[in-house]
Amino acid sequence: MLFSNSIKRVDEIYREYPSQFWVIVGSNFIDRVGGALIFPFFALYITRKFQVGMTEVGLLFALFSISDMFGTMIGGALTDFLGRKGMIIMGLIVSAMTSLAMGLVNQLEWFYVMGVISGLFATAAGPAHQAMLTDILPEKKRAEGFGVMRVAMNLSVAIGPAIGGFIAAYSFLILFVADTVTSLITALIVYLVVEETKPEEKEESTKKGFKETFIGYQEVFKDRKFMLFVIVSTIATIVYAQMYGTLSVYLRDVHGVPESGYGWLMTLNAGMVVLFQFMITRKISKHPPMLIMALGSLLYVIGFGMYGFVSVYLLFMLAMAIITIGEMVIIPVAQAYVGEAAPEDMRGRYSGVMGFSWMIPWMIGPLIAGLIMDNGNPDWVWYGSAILGTIAAAGFLWLGKSHNEGWAPVKKDVGLETG
Repeated sequence: MLFSNSIKRVDEIYREYPSQFWVIVGSNFIDRVGGALIFPFFALYITRKFQVGMTEVGLLFALFSISDMFGTMIGGALTDFLGRKGMIIMGLIVSAMTSLAMGLVNQLEWFYVMGVISGLFATAAGPAHQAMLTDILPEKKRAEGFGVMRVAMNLSVAIGPAIGGFIAAYSFLILFVADTVTSLITALIVYLVVEETKPEEKEESTKKGFKETFIGYQEVFKDRKFMLFVIVSTIATIVYAQMYGTLSVYLRDVHGVPESGYGWLMTLNAGMVVLFQFMITRKISKHPPMLIMALGSLLYVIGFGMYGFVSVYLLFMLAMAIITIGEMVIIPVAQAYVGEAAPEDMRGRYSGVMGFSWMIPWMIGPLIAGLIMDNGNPDWVWYGSAILGTIAAAGFLWLGKSHNEGWAPVKKDVGLETG
């Protein structure tokens, strides 16, 4: 009976969303499986392959992030100018080729070059993904829809790191090859099945060239409420980024946790999202969004802060569970807000600017953490994370209180009053 009810519930959820949404979810799942095999072990690979410390890893991530910023800006404008589908296909193909090259190069300098190419071209597809989902989903289903996408993405992460940890002990090159293959398969699916969703411009006289489209970014930067949200989100993401850029090396070097042990922490993270994301998204829909964002930041404070104080693997798992709850309440609300804050014809550019809240943390977070780990007490990575998480929580609370009238429409539009 319980199994039958579960199947019925899954069928009901499936029917709530357009078929194109599920095609995108499925294709992203395939691509993310490949990425999840290797991304959590990126810092481990670099330090071992090129015999460098975490400072060099931080510099590498900073270089990637700078190129990502330029790529996302260009990609956001091209998404609004040319459309979503072509940008996604281009990003997948470039991602496939650069991933394979990263696995083959033997010099750190060439690894840097591949990272820059990936940032400029593969990352350019990010705003297209965000805009396409926003185009497809009805307003009141967007927050939950982004939650469903996160479930699929994390299901791939639940599979990837556990397998990747064992493969990494044998050959990192196999991980890079697998990532290449999955990206190419996804590109083929998008080309054959996914439909373009870019809204048609109503009048020929209103159509803009690429130059005018790119200049339109100034309108995004003038949106004061949105830019304040991006700034506070950036602070919170600096904390979150330590889970991927620093934690694996810290656990290995300070506590002797092997690659497989870190892989299981990532699997716990992904498994919790798969099991609880949709339920949590619906529960938090009854509360003000900035309050939810502040709550998530405080959970980051507890979870990341714990790594500076505990030394038992079971408590490492508890810390990861707390962090995961934090990301489950923060990320879908943030993604849904971007879709609603943007005018229909500027969704790519708004998504591109919101991408700064991820790229800037990857530019400075791992670098600062690397300097701390190589030259000081590694525990201060986690003490500092707790401090930044507290600042982010205060910032979200201030946004909710100081701009209450401005946030009220967003609360309604993203479906945060629906159950």
